[in-house]
Amino acid sequence: MDILDVEDIADGLRGQAEHCLNNDAPITASIIVAQIALMDSDTKCGQTIRNWPGKPLEDAMPLRLTGGMHHLHLTGKEQRLSAIYTGEVSEQTAIDDIVKQVVHDHDDQLLPWFDNPPQTNEAGRSSSFMSALLWLSGKIGPKFELLEIGGSAGVNTMMERYHYDLNGVEVGPVDSPMRIKPDWRGPPPPKNPVDIVSIKACDQNPIDLTDDEISDRLKGYIWPEMPERFKRMEAAIALAKNNPPDLVKADAADWVEAQLQAPQESGITRVLMHSIVWQYLPQETKDRITKAMEKAGEAATKDRSMAWISSETNRKTFRHELIVRYWPGGGDPVNLGHAHAHGMWLNWKGMD
Repeated sequence: MDILDVEDIADGLRGQAEHCLNNDAPITASIIVAQIALMDSDTKCGQTIRNWPGKPLEDAMPLRLTGGMHHLHLTGKEQRLSAIYTGEVSEQTAIDDIVKQVVHDHDDQLLPWFDNPPQTNEAGRSSSFMSALLWLSGKIGPKFELLEIGGSAGVNTMMERYHYDLNGVEVGPVDSPMRIKPDWRGPPPPKNPVDIVSIKACDQNPIDLTDDEISDRLKGYIWPEMPERFKRMEAAIALAKNNPPDLVKADAADWVEAQLQAPQESGITRVLMHSIVWQYLPQETKDRITKAMEKAGEAATKDRSMAWISSETNRKTFRHELIVRYWPGGGDPVNLGHAHAHGMWLNWKGMD
């Protein structure tokens, strides 16, 4: 585990703030910048930031406290933050002062939020998955069995129930309460049929969307600048209460290996998919999943094909790249484009 000095920690916080700015979240960025000043306080949260044992940006450490503070506001336990969230207060030193006061008064309540990475389960990301399936349908057929790792609350594990408008290409039930329509950049995706035969997911710490207290915590991770994300979350909660997603608690590598050993029906492509989870997995876990997928890919046939869809952060460019591999077909990575962190827009390359 890397041991970083105070300035390295501060640089990580600035990097996370810049990432938020690049994803249209200036208020969230200002809350993160305020955490730099918090390191000089005698609060437990401030000292946790100051002595963070890993890499703040890769661990999404700043977003952990940001989620806890937003949760305080949403549950009516702290109203001083509303001046920041509404834009009434925008000067950074004033924001620093408010954050210090709030953390001082809720130190013990906020401290446990550092224990786990943010559960930013976001339905908007499923537009990347659906776009990739439209593309894959033209390569290896329209029927898919989806396996998601890092499913969190299972929001994307219900993607077959959503309606999509992808630059005029419409997919999914027209009467769905979940409407996904990202700002589209580039040519439209191919208009191929997509039939999701089954979809299931695993997570180390799955969230039960049907539990109101737990779903309130999940809402804390939503950036306050994005009211449309709250609408999507409410739609996901309603769908989950009607029919919960198929989501189990499991280690990602153990689960993937077991799923790949299960019989595969002829004419259906088995797909591993994940979004904004790869960075949190131990290297050993990533190596096991990669080995298992490539082994399954080598054994794939035209009737029992394999695919791997990922929407993950390029750690050099910080773009959320949509990468697809499929077998038979060589398994070479194909970059179909990149997307907003929460699916607000999608930049499609339009690969043949």
